[in-house]
Amino acid sequence: MRQNARVTTDSRGDYQELVDEISELLGAPATLENRDFELIAFGAYDSEGDLDPSALDPVRTRSILTRRSTTAVRAWFEGFGITRATGPVRIPPTPEAGVYRGRTCLPVRHRGVVLGYVWLLDTEPGPTERQLTAAMEVTARIGALLADEAQHGADLSRELRAVLTADRDWQRDMAVAELRTALGARADTPHAVVCVAPWPSAGPDDAPSVRTVPGATALCTMPWDGDASRALWAAGAAGQSLALLVRLRSADVPTPATTAAGRLLERARGAAGAAAGAAGAAAGATAGVAAGVSAPRTGLVELGDAWWEASAAARAARAESRFGPVAEWTSIGAFRLLTALPARSVRDPAVRVLLSPAHRELARTAEVYLDCAGQAGRTAAELGIHRQTLYYRLSRVEQLTGLDLADGEDRLLLHMALKSARL
Repeated sequence: MRQNARVTTDSRGDYQELVDEISELLGAPATLENRDFELIAFGAYDSEGDLDPSALDPVRTRSILTRRSTTAVRAWFEGFGITRATGPVRIPPTPEAGVYRGRTCLPVRHRGVVLGYVWLLDTEPGPTERQLTAAMEVTARIGALLADEAQHGADLSRELRAVLTADRDWQRDMAVAELRTALGARADTPHAVVCVAPWPSAGPDDAPSVRTVPGATALCTMPWDGDASRALWAAGAAGQSLALLVRLRSADVPTPATTAAGRLLERARGAAGAAAGAAGAAAGATAGVAAGVSAPRTGLVELGDAWWEASAAARAARAESRFGPVAEWTSIGAFRLLTALPARSVRDPAVRVLLSPAHRELARTAEVYLDCAGQAGRTAAELGIHRQTLYYRLSRVEQLTGLDLADGEDRLLLHMALKSARL
């Protein structure tokens, strides 16, 4: 059965579309890697369990989960001559190398230069020569796209970071002009900004290749000062987030941005889990990693605002699980205002004592009560307690804070402080 197969694209189409086209042509799952064996996309084709995890081997599983292969795996595959091949290369299963299933490699070339590889797991009865020939025609289009991006400076980390970190108008204007020149016609297309935070980074230049993220125009790392970044990346790296500029087909459809955010989030969580395991940290360490997506923009002038929105949405996603691991700025409600508040606002004297660990249950009771618009019945049902228990807890909240829960302004202050504390 085909899932999400997309077969109509042009030479500047998304890598994911091209890989899905190959998957459909051959009736087999396909993955695309660049020549450094970094995963760019994998096909969403599923035929009678072809993507059953039990049928995969460690090499392909690692490639999908970590978005790259090891140096040893790369050297092993290159030993079959894939760097020189101009047509499909058959690679047999080799269990001792972690390759439990055979596969076929389709070299991705442009003007004689290998730029990447499309990998196909063996299936029965397998693709015909005619199907493979059609698939190689698609790889030529992938090669043209890779070459085009390389020629126009696909790695625009420096230019994007300059725009997002500029703190003066004249600096921002210069940075925007430089990024616009580098992007050419792509500068005027609709786009959104994505923030993934914290990002597993060994330094300010430790970011994935932009070619490994479908739809990405530019990306860079940015400072991230949250406590979770220090806890997750205990190896000593400074807290970082990842900023991603994603082109949209329409300002009304943010799907390319949310999809890219989801994939990068999986990668960040995989790296966080590995780091937590190596450091003996808690198994839930990856829970603090989240992604945010800005409102769509056309042009580059408001990139700074878009980055602030994406960062705020990521903070909201970390604070409130109901927003999901990927939160859109347009959907985070009151957190659009709360994320703009200074950190010291959380330390309001009236609620400081309520936020201590000793009163965690009372703080949750107050927050749920205010979330339920002060309706006692809804609150008691949500908390699974009797109404009399609820009334007792609310009276304790009033005693500790000195606030009157019958007063609208006092309720607003308490609600804002409790929500802000999550950030």
